[in-house]
Amino acid sequence: MKIQITGELLDGLVLALLNQDDYYGYALTQKVKNVIDISESTMYPVLRRLKKDGDLTTYDKPFQGRNRRYYQITTAGKQRLDEILRLWEEYKDNLDQIFYQKGEEK
Repeated sequence: MKIQITGELLDGLVLALLNQDDYYGYALTQKVKNVIDISESTMYPVLRRLKKDGDLTTYDKPFQGRNRRYYQITTAGKQRLDEILRLWEEYKDNLDQIFYQKGEEK
């Protein structure tokens, strides 16, 4: 069984990684794949949307005769990440109350 991940949580994972360092698309996808099952065809629309929303910016860097497009978190993206982290903690705490109940009467 795999737990489905929401779009907001995927946004949070991408923003959290980019808060640590800039990544080009393929490398970012591989980092996220270490945690959840995701394809590049899913990742690139997320990156385009986050950029359109002002949470990311891009720059190109030459690599072996080609350009790689790197993604970088913006100030707005950092604020959004903070909000996602706050919501995640609240959500996780609520789930933990159910998952880890001990001996309460029914």
